[in-house]
This record gives sequence, structure tokens and C-alpha cells, in this order.
Amino acid sequence: MSNVDTKARTARLPMTKNGEPRTVPLSPEALSIILRQPKGDGLVFPMSPNALRLSWERLKRRAAIVDLRFHDLRHEAISRFFECGLTIPEVSLISGHKDPRMLIRYTHLKPENLAAKLERLVPETESRTPE
Repeated sequence: MSNVDTKARTARLPMTKNGEPRTVPLSPEALSIILRQPKGDGLVFPMSPNALRLSWERLKRRAAIVDLRFHDLRHEAISRFFECGLTIPEVSLISGHKDPRMLIRYTHLKPENLAAKLERLVPETESRTPE
């Protein structure tokens, strides 16, 4: 928990996939989850990589999901961040991507969400669909 700054609502990640530590913002829900964890050995989620893998496999079995990797959640989160209106620099701060091209490769926008966004751009009198 020493890497979580509750006032700034950030978490310091000392070990990351790209080898460089970074500080990421926490959503209100993420901060709430972290604060509800038991205070123990300083880890927010005291779990070994193998325990996480086993829990993930058990969860997929219960949900009858076959083709989903834990890493797919990263793709999903990045896509939803963009749909919420976050910018490339903002999303890359969270995801750790240094190359915007790789970040774009991770992005899978939902066409129906983009259609809804386009609908909001058009004044109400012009948004009627042809009959």
C-alpha cells in the first residue's frame, strides 16, 4: 500500500512490463477497492502469479468463457478509455505504451458507441433518420 497515494488518487508501479516505473491515476472505484483490502504485508493484492492464473481459469470456467486471456482486459480497457474521451497521452500514461502506433493497435472501438457519439455532434433537428 505504500505505493498508493490516496490524496492524489494515484498508484506508483515500480515494476512494469516495459521496465520503467510509472505513476498511474486511479478511478474512484479503483481507489475504493484498494482501500477495502485488508492491511497486510504492504501489497494491495497479496497474490502470487500462479494464484492469479488459477483464479482466472476458475472464473472463466464458471462463466463458460473459452477464448479470453487476462491480457485481453488491457485491450478492452484501452478501448473504453478512448470511448470515454481520454486522449492518446492520457491513455498512454495509464497503459504504459510509449509508441502511439502500438497504443492504436490495442484499441478496438465499438461502432455502436461511435455512432452514438456522432449522434451527439449533430443538432437535434438534423439528426432525424430518413423515412
